[in-house]
Amino acid sequence: MNFKRLLALAVSAGLLAWLMADGRWRGLGDVFARLDALTLGLSAAGFALSYGLRALRVFDEFRAQARRRFGTCLRIVLIHNAMINVVPFRGGEAAFPLLLRQNFGIPLPRAIASLFWFRLQDAFVVMALAAIVWPGVHPGLKAIAVIGVIVTAWWLPRWARAPHDWADGKAFTAKLAKVRDAFAESTRHARYGWVWTIANWTVKLAAQACLLAALIPAALAVGAAGALGAELAAILPIQGVAGFGTYEAGAAAALLPSGIPLAVGLQVALALHLFVIACSVTSGAIAWLFPAARVQETTDHASSDIQSASSAVDGAQTRSTAE
Repeated sequence: MNFKRLLALAVSAGLLAWLMADGRWRGLGDVFARLDALTLGLSAAGFALSYGLRALRVFDEFRAQARRRFGTCLRIVLIHNAMINVVPFRGGEAAFPLLLRQNFGIPLPRAIASLFWFRLQDAFVVMALAAIVWPGVHPGLKAIAVIGVIVTAWWLPRWARAPHDWADGKAFTAKLAKVRDAFAESTRHARYGWVWTIANWTVKLAAQACLLAALIPAALAVGAAGALGAELAAILPIQGVAGFGTYEAGAAAALLPSGIPLAVGLQVALALHLFVIACSVTSGAIAWLFPAARVQETTDHASSDIQSASSAVDGAQTRSTAE
């Protein structure tokens, strides 16, 4: 086991130790008791809508291969989302390219590049939203941060699509050329990718903010800060098992400027995290019950595909249970 995974285990173990101290785990029941049926229903509906928007993102990019099978795209998104939450160390990310290959015959390099661009778009949108709403930051600095994110998001796909001679270089450079070309292909085909991504995160963060504000309890703006802190923690290269530890720490840290004590922030963030995982795993299990027709490529073997997908997505992790 490498150092990164050992550190991830340590982060999760640290959260577990904190929960076991002074009966904090038992206090979660009191936290959940603050929720009413309306808040729970609206939050669950918000998560369901965000899943649908992500499925539209996939359907838009692979419309030629999907051939009006939006339900299959939704199934891919739901299973992928659930796998992220149950497979340790972000290994569940491999489900996305494998499911695209099985259902639509998408080659693995193309599917992995799509996942990478998908995660980059997530990161850009979350960082821009965080810069806009983060408390205590000068408006000028907020504007600079947002402009920086927009410029980077605009430049990156254009750089990928620009003519290059990497394929004529050495073996390693030639492999990078294939990755760059696959990435360029992904950025070219999602016509409304930014629309779906921004809509998804707006709905998703609103649902989390509403739930977190009710759990504290506090104003909706305070809940929004905590939700953004949790999602920003997903950008970190080290993640706890299924995100446990890092998710809670990110939310609690973002709640501190609003006067929420660290212990309270960690507890309500854990409650939110458990609700997010419950929605994800439940929807993924339902999707699993409805198998879709599979289209297999004949150029690769399934076993090698799994190894390739798992290793390739290891670096493209902008988490989020938050999925």
